[in-house]
Amino acid sequence: MEAELNVTYLTLGGHVEVVKYRHLYFVIMFAVYLLILCSNSTIICLIWIHRNLHEPMYIFIAALLLNSVLFSTTIYPKLLMDFLSERQIISYSACLVQYFLYYSLGGSDFLLLAAMAYDRYVSVCRPLQYPTIMSRTTVSALLALAWLLPACQIAAAVVVISKLEICSSTLGSVFCRNSVHRLHCVSFRVLSVYSLVVLVNVALLPVCFILFTYTKIFIITYHSCGAVRKKAAETCLPHLLVLLSFSSSCVFDIVSDQVEVEFSKTVRLIMTFQIILYHPVFNPIIYGLKMREISNHLQRLCCCGKATP
Repeated sequence: MEAELNVTYLTLGGHVEVVKYRHLYFVIMFAVYLLILCSNSTIICLIWIHRNLHEPMYIFIAALLLNSVLFSTTIYPKLLMDFLSERQIISYSACLVQYFLYYSLGGSDFLLLAAMAYDRYVSVCRPLQYPTIMSRTTVSALLALAWLLPACQIAAAVVVISKLEICSSTLGSVFCRNSVHRLHCVSFRVLSVYSLVVLVNVALLPVCFILFTYTKIFIITYHSCGAVRKKAAETCLPHLLVLLSFSSSCVFDIVSDQVEVEFSKTVRLIMTFQIILYHPVFNPIIYGLKMREISNHLQRLCCCGKATP
């Protein structure tokens, strides 16, 4: 019975003094989760309601913010439950589901940012062809590709992982990510190679494409008038800031688990919280402040709220 329990359930060993600070952890992370839900949902609703925001660029922004909500919902509810529980455990099957959602939604972020970069490239470099190229069909295809491509590739890895024998029941994190591989009795070389291929497909190639397209945009706008440069900066800068925020979070996730760099437990917990906190929180702030149309609608919403008795 005990052996069966060890195989079926995993202990989330990444928590630091959770018994002592459980209520503090819960209040802080619950407030952060509410902030993520409210801020992202507000901008999604604004884009949904206002017809002048029914353009490819804003549709991709709404998709990215929705992805952030789904990403956070994959982590925060279980995390909040663990703070109030006597034992921080998760079933192996639930762990694999969380692993799948965490990496598939993370990969979708990169592909959505790549779709945004392509949209901006067509808008700046081929403005006359923009309505034809960025049609509703094209936008729908890019959105489907952004969500389905990572999901299919991560699902294949999860199927392989689920068949491997487990020799450890303690996970060195507060949720299920790449540290799951360390639970297995033997290292499966084919899985490591496949994981590298997935990383290239859903992260490195999109980042290279994004940098290439924005480089082309900045080169073209550099030789244009000041108004064109200003407009390009207003629409491209938020995307680059979001890319920088998300990429910096992913670097730690890859380095800490794949390259086996050892950190203290407290440092790992802090960095883990940064992975799940910065990107979902900063996205609506960046787009709400830097995108003029969204910012205008937010200001009107706030003014209406103040005017209401």
